Amino acid sequence: MTIEERIVHIQEAAMEEARMKADSITKQHENMLAGIFNQHRDEAVRQSEVRIRGELINARQQQNMAASRAQIELKREYGKRQKELKKKLFEEVEQKLQEYMKTDEYPRLLIAYIEKAARFADGASMTIYINPTDEDKKKYLEEHTGMTLTVSKEDFVGGVRAVIHEKNVLIDHAFKGAIESEYRKFVFKGGVQVG
Repeated sequence: MTIEERIVHIQEAAMEEARMKADSITKQHENMLAGIFNQHRDEAVRQSEVRIRGELINARQQQNMAASRAQIELKREYGKRQKELKKKLFEEVEQKLQEYMKTDEYPRLLIAYIEKAARFADGASMTIYINPTDEDKKKYLEEHTGMTLTVSKEDFVGGVRAVIHEKNVLIDHAFKGAIESEYRKFVFKGGVQVG
């Protein structure tokens, strides 16, 4: 082999060895970059999962808060509507009561209340009060019960009140107190009044 051939051969061998080293270094570098890439990708995936979980929790919390606010508002509106309906119902009750007080049945009811109070008093002295709006019925009621009646200074809507002094007893058949008591106790329950 000539020197030139040897030089060419050594060059080729050196080039081959350099290529092999370069390929080895390149492969190592590629493997290292692939490892770094996989680490970065895995970290990015973990961070994304954490962020997604956080956003889901936040979204659920916001949804729960919105549902809670809506439920509170619904209860408030429900309560407001019930109060309106209750007020309207009792306005109708009072209107019906006023209409009833114009009937022939009403004086008979007053007579029954007066006679019941007299039986309870059992001869004890008492004062029987009628409502100021019933003053026009005083004479009729006294004639039919034989009792002396007093027109109250207080408007108790209708009905009768009697005070038995010896027993310190108030017999209250006044409509005002009955209506107020029913109003306080009245509650809507599934379309049925409970009281």
